[in-house]
Amino acid sequence: MAFGAEELRVLRRALALALQPQTASAEDVKDCLRLAESLDEAVREGVRLRAFLVADLARYRAALPGTTAGYLTLLEEALGAGYRPDVDDLSALRALRGNPVAAVLLDRCLALAEQDVRARLARRTTALPAPTVPASRTRLLALPGGLSGGFRAVDGEPVGEDAKEPVRKPVERPAPTPAPAAPKPSRPVPTPGEVFPRRKPASPPANPPQQLAAG
Repeated sequence: MAFGAEELRVLRRALALALQPQTASAEDVKDCLRLAESLDEAVREGVRLRAFLVADLARYRAALPGTTAGYLTLLEEALGAGYRPDVDDLSALRALRGNPVAAVLLDRCLALAEQDVRARLARRTTALPAPTVPASRTRLLALPGGLSGGFRAVDGEPVGEDAKEPVRKPVERPAPTPAPAAPKPSRPVPTPGEVFPRRKPASPPANPPQQLAAG
């Protein structure tokens, strides 16, 4: 974007008024407004020109390699107008690396792509919130059953024997009560021999029968 002599004069006055706004006259304000309108129109014209170049560049890129000369010329003009090369442009320039102009443009486009990646990473890093420690983890208290000398918390508050309140000891469970013995019967339990007495064997007969002789 280039300024003419009249535009530079108005721009110089606008900068002076920015430093000393109380000295601005009605004519100065009108000139500044006209300069602002001219700048806005130049920006809009630049956007329209860049959109036309990008559309024309896509047509020349689709017709490669027959349109190498025209494509390289349009790409260089588009880069000067603020265009950022995309993946298709990088692929096309790698295919045309044998051309000296294409090799120079490839190095330039790779540098621009690297700048864009670094800028995106910097924005993401800035947007990430700082990690915070939960409130429940800011204090580390001693557990009962450790060293006898007592412990102290990280923030300086005493815990254990040095604490204002005594450490509660674990409640001891009472010993289990033995089960009561079975009550003894009032009458003795009879033994099996008493319930079922043994029978006495039968006595042999007095005169056993004599055996008859054979024959």
